[in-house]
Amino acid sequence: MTDASGGRGSDGDPHDVSSTRREFGDSRREANEARRQAESADSGAIQSHIRAAKSEFESQVAQAKAEFEEANERIKERTGRDLILATVIGVAIGAVVLGSLIFVKWAFLPLALAAVLLAIFEFSRALIASGRRVDIVPQLIAGAVIVGSAYFVTAWLHWVILFVALAFVVVWRLVAQMTSRDGRTYATVLGDVLIAGFVQLYVAFLGSLCIVLLSKDGGEWWVLAFIIIAVAADTGAYAAGLTFGKHPMAPRISPKKTWEGFAGAAAAAVLAGVLVGIFMLGLDWWMGVVLGILILGTATAGDLGESMIKRDLGIKDMSSWLPGHGGVLDRLDSILPSTVAALALYYLFTPLVAS
Repeated sequence: MTDASGGRGSDGDPHDVSSTRREFGDSRREANEARRQAESADSGAIQSHIRAAKSEFESQVAQAKAEFEEANERIKERTGRDLILATVIGVAIGAVVLGSLIFVKWAFLPLALAAVLLAIFEFSRALIASGRRVDIVPQLIAGAVIVGSAYFVTAWLHWVILFVALAFVVVWRLVAQMTSRDGRTYATVLGDVLIAGFVQLYVAFLGSLCIVLLSKDGGEWWVLAFIIIAVAADTGAYAAGLTFGKHPMAPRISPKKTWEGFAGAAAAAVLAGVLVGIFMLGLDWWMGVVLGILILGTATAGDLGESMIKRDLGIKDMSSWLPGHGGVLDRLDSILPSTVAALALYYLFTPLVAS
């Protein structure tokens, strides 16, 4: 249909409509493209920020690792111990000991027996390397009997077993010497015999007193308590000596031990003694102080005593079985003599608390 002038109606030219649609489509495509480019730019900026943050984080981690390793090397240079390994192994051993004492009392017995036998073995090897004659198999048999029987027999029978075991290792050494014909002097043979007995008294007998304490009513808590105090004293001595140590305590025996370290050990031992005494053993606070002081004394004496033995043997550690710690006996040096103090205080304080 046409209007009066003969032109087309209001529907318009279809070509114009098509052109308009194309222009609209082009505009939308351009807008979408612009939006995609903007999103791509934003995404690129975000990824760039992420990469920068990641790079910065990795740099900080690497720097912290380098600083930690440098500090660990300084500590190792000063103390002769690898702090990381020592910490990891110490925590692992502590977890096993703690679990055995808390959950299954008698499970501590095989752990203690294994530790004592390993200590006897490495001590005997160190003595042999220094030129002494030590019979390892008889030593292990005697040690196993002394420690293993302590949980099951009465006190007097335990003493009988101890004397029989001592006689066993001494007689074995004498018979072995008589059949060897190597021309060793009387003084040297006597030294070998005395050392045979000393190994049992120092390692097996002191270790068995820990088992005697374990066998008592509530003894597992006393064992755990004195071990905690001994470890606290050792840790306090290490930290204080490393930080403040300047004045040698016994330079001829152990040059790295200082009076500052001993002060740290004393503070840690007394604090631990009071805490475990009150909350674990049900003791009065002053009993905890006495417990801490006595364990401090026996632990320090044991540490210095083993250092003197190693210096006499010309070795730094009894073995290298526990990286960062040395040998098994190097870990038991402060614990073994502390069993005497712990058992004595058990007999002294338990009746007082019960009354």
